[in-house]
Amino acid sequence: MTTVSRTEEQAPPTRSWPVLLVVVCAQMLIWLDTSVLNVAVSTLADPAEGLGATPAELEWVASSYTLVFAGALFAGGALADRFGPRATLLAGLALFGAASAAGAFAPDAGWLIVARAFMGAGSALLMPATLSVIVQSTPEEKRTWAIAIWSSSSGLGVAVGPVVGGLLLDHFWWGSVFLANVPIVALCLAGVATVVPVLKSPGRRVLDLPGLALSVLGLGGVVYGIIELGNGRTWYGAHVLLPLVLGGALLAAFVAGQRRSPAPSLDLRLFRQPGFTAGSVVLLITFMALAGHLFYAAFYLQGPRGLSPSEAGTVMIAAAVGVVLGSQASPAMSRLLSARWTIAAGVLATAATYAAYLWLDERTPIPVIAALLWVQGFGMGLVGTPVTAVMMRGVPPQLTGAGSAVNSVTRQVGGTLGVAMAGSILSAVYRDRMADTALPVGPQGLSAEAAAQARTSAETARSLAGSLRLPELAAAADRAFLDAMYSATFWTAVLAFVGFVTAVVGLRARGVNSERERD
Repeated sequence: MTTVSRTEEQAPPTRSWPVLLVVVCAQMLIWLDTSVLNVAVSTLADPAEGLGATPAELEWVASSYTLVFAGALFAGGALADRFGPRATLLAGLALFGAASAAGAFAPDAGWLIVARAFMGAGSALLMPATLSVIVQSTPEEKRTWAIAIWSSSSGLGVAVGPVVGGLLLDHFWWGSVFLANVPIVALCLAGVATVVPVLKSPGRRVLDLPGLALSVLGLGGVVYGIIELGNGRTWYGAHVLLPLVLGGALLAAFVAGQRRSPAPSLDLRLFRQPGFTAGSVVLLITFMALAGHLFYAAFYLQGPRGLSPSEAGTVMIAAAVGVVLGSQASPAMSRLLSARWTIAAGVLATAATYAAYLWLDERTPIPVIAALLWVQGFGMGLVGTPVTAVMMRGVPPQLTGAGSAVNSVTRQVGGTLGVAMAGSILSAVYRDRMADTALPVGPQGLSAEAAAQARTSAETARSLAGSLRLPELAAAADRAFLDAMYSATFWTAVLAFVGFVTAVVGLRARGVNSERERD
């Protein structure tokens, strides 16, 4: 007999579709902004059209968002459990909209990094609240179906983001891609206030502020060390080793403190559920690989391939279509193959597409790239729904916000580490290749300062090549970038294959596969 909690009884069946639509719209906003940034990074690096951001600054533009997002998700889950997901949704939307407007008019990369951090805080309030609404207000027999629609919103955001962002960048200044969030936020605020019911958790959790601080500072230290390593620092240098060690120590202190805390941000009881730990690891690895891949893929499309932002966004629609189709196919595949093998198949498909980038160059046909993106998206779609269902199955109603936060935080921590890893490899290898390249320095070529900038950033090198009419400089930058991309994609593929092995081995638990019919 299924016990229906007081929170579930407050969601009238006649309002289920409007509630789901509003929740999906709010969730889609997170992915829309992320996919827009993937198209905009090349423009932001351009000193003429953007902010002239360095590779390290671009990594922080992406990482500041995901870093705060990941660190504050535990607080977002606790707030959703304490004050209800409706109130948390409204607060998150308001903060996200205000930070988007501030980022649109950023005078430099530093300002944009700070604005992106506040956008991450708003997203941290949004994501656990959206999943909490679905879990609390949907009957158990329909929960996987609702989660599938929730997961598909990521595909819709990924689909719309690059196209809209590309069109905006082709016709307006770079800040328009962030300003476009504001009207969407306004619509979502009106929808949440109108149709989302008040859903309060049976228990009221206390915020764990020390734990939140330890998690953010610890993860920040690790990410800073990885980025500094890619900026030419030796691994044993103080700029790399000190933040890595300190960050690791703070994260260890965070986990140890959660064991003793009466109101932990990371409730370790969740990991007693079958499949929760393995599902979390699989999500962490797959999103780490995906975020790293998208970081260098955007530069590849707009760099060596020479596509405009709107053209690059159009090509990336293939990945979004794959995510949507994969998300919709995953429940049926889970019934046929089990959740374990559906997840494993999805991760293996993404690993294969990452490895295929080892054979791409400046002449690869665009349809081939689109096909790879479609397979990659389909694989990610197969992973998202069943792994989320496996993780959330058996989570007590009073911990749905905490469980949602863990599900979301693994994605964002993975994304943060993935961008840092791929960006560091990309920067280090590019700089190494350009150091061995003879550049046209002199009265008819580059100044010493310009040559140093060209050896640091491929986008700067191409901009200088265009303004000074030095096609050999652009060709050298493209060759160095491709070598850097091959190094980054090799390790991305290896990481994804580790995720495949983790899914096959870690999801063998009886509790994961014995409920195939429910999946």
